[in-house]
Amino acid sequence: MHKSTDIIPLKQAPTLAAAFRERVRRSAGRTACVQFDAASQDWVETSWGEMGRQVARWQAALLQEDLNPGDRVALMVRNCKEWMIFDQAALGLGLVVVPIYTNDRPANIGYILRDAGVRLFLFENDDQWQELQQIGEQLAGLHRVIALKPLKAAPPYVVSAADWLPEKGGELTVRETQPDELATIVYTSGTTGQPKGVMLSHHNILWNVHAALKVYRVYPEDRFLSFLPLSHTFERTIGYYLPMVAGSSIAYARSIPQLAQDLSTIRPTLMISVPRIFERIYGKIMAKLETDPPIVRELFNLAASIGWRRFEYRQKRASWSPALLLWPLLDRLVARKIRARMGGRLRFTVSGGAALSPEIARLFIGLGIPVQQGYGLTETSPVIAGNTLDDNIPASVGAPLPGIEVKIGDNDELLTRSPSVMLGYWNNEQATREVIDDDGWLHTGDKARIEHGHIFITGRLKEIIVLANGEKVSPGDMEMAIALDGLFEQVMVLGEGKPYLAALVVLETAQYRLLVESLNLSPDDEATLRNKSLHQALLKRIQNQLGCFPGYAQIRRLAVTPEPWTVDNGLITPTLKLKRNCILDAYGPLVEELYRGH
Repeated sequence: MHKSTDIIPLKQAPTLAAAFRERVRRSAGRTACVQFDAASQDWVETSWGEMGRQVARWQAALLQEDLNPGDRVALMVRNCKEWMIFDQAALGLGLVVVPIYTNDRPANIGYILRDAGVRLFLFENDDQWQELQQIGEQLAGLHRVIALKPLKAAPPYVVSAADWLPEKGGELTVRETQPDELATIVYTSGTTGQPKGVMLSHHNILWNVHAALKVYRVYPEDRFLSFLPLSHTFERTIGYYLPMVAGSSIAYARSIPQLAQDLSTIRPTLMISVPRIFERIYGKIMAKLETDPPIVRELFNLAASIGWRRFEYRQKRASWSPALLLWPLLDRLVARKIRARMGGRLRFTVSGGAALSPEIARLFIGLGIPVQQGYGLTETSPVIAGNTLDDNIPASVGAPLPGIEVKIGDNDELLTRSPSVMLGYWNNEQATREVIDDDGWLHTGDKARIEHGHIFITGRLKEIIVLANGEKVSPGDMEMAIALDGLFEQVMVLGEGKPYLAALVVLETAQYRLLVESLNLSPDDEATLRNKSLHQALLKRIQNQLGCFPGYAQIRRLAVTPEPWTVDNGLITPTLKLKRNCILDAYGPLVEELYRGH
């Protein structure tokens, strides 16, 4: 049966609040979101009509707070319907929403609240409050601080949402906001220096949504699974505003550790992801295959290979082959079981935020899970390009969305220009001038080439290692290749100005234990991390992953760090990018040891 779309036109709803109001009007009885309820231990659906009533209730509370249009309000809440409710309540009153990552560090949170001049702050629970007390004096100076869930012990200036909200609200308010007015300030989790506040207007974001909907078919029957943080513009634009404009429903995953279970329960049709999720699933599949009988491995590899050939044939890049006749059998025996673990209904999934290894993309696509890589920046609201079902070159990040201009500038830098390019950086005109030139081109900082209308990202302008002999390597490409071995949970390649490349690694616990036990070493002895036999075994496995790299791009020495690099310890960004300088500072003595005597 042919499905019909229900997209709200940009002319009819030129602001985010107007789009929400129109969706409530059109789809009052349809499901807006699905969320797990801890009390009933069940998934609960909420209609668009009920969301409209809740937004009106939150607006009634906000209207008591002496806030003016343009004032900044911040929220630090995990993905849930209350995130959407708060966001829409604020946007409808002309307020500017500042999202904050739930696991950001107190010093960073304090900086954002101060830099944005936030007047009202919503956070979630007691766990966050334990951390937030480090900036208690700063919070006390805000106009209003609200805890979504009651705290065990709260100071007088923190009010619980239950006490703050009225029993019910009045009519849903949508202030007459101009499309080019500021809607949100999103602080980029920079890998160096203080975060910068990206200013996005209503038009920036909605123009990007409509550009995406011109190439991606999205229906009211579709269900999105939301698990990337909504404070990340990729999830917010494509996993929240886009389904709102298209009339689809959103299911909020409970957590990353419970993602596998949620996938099979929710059975989403669309999913926005980052490469790390696919890398984890890939690692688990590969680890399991190692313990499976040879016949199972051969069957799996054959299914992935024939599936890939089928994909290439359907993309009109390969001719038909009699081997394709095996696909229905291989699909039933192998591929369908893998797809079932991801719910069995995925029409497509978009991976963005960082580069996805072509090898991983090839495996999932071969098994019938349509992974499409996309590309964008917070500064572009965020999508610049994406592969589509009909035109998918997995090694590329796809073709630019309709209406988005791209070109290659100096040093092979990718430049882009479109109505979704940000208004600028908040309180930072110099940084704005450095990234947007006089002709309106935004300089992405990414190196790229354009072939067959598709963009291929080839590296970062600033993330190139120059060895002492002048040879240049892209650490990101090497790290991606090494991480395809599931033993390596995290990898950082180093060697700037040095005679050879070395690596800092974090190892996956279960596989580490198996490896050291096979070497007759104790996994519980910290000295094992420095053991020569272990290092030789690790270097051999790294070498296996780097076979296609030039001779000078080989890892000669490594160090194993005892704990993972997390957002909490300040060594990665909330989008899981390495903070290279911070890691170098944290493990200075280890790094020195890697080059001692050379």
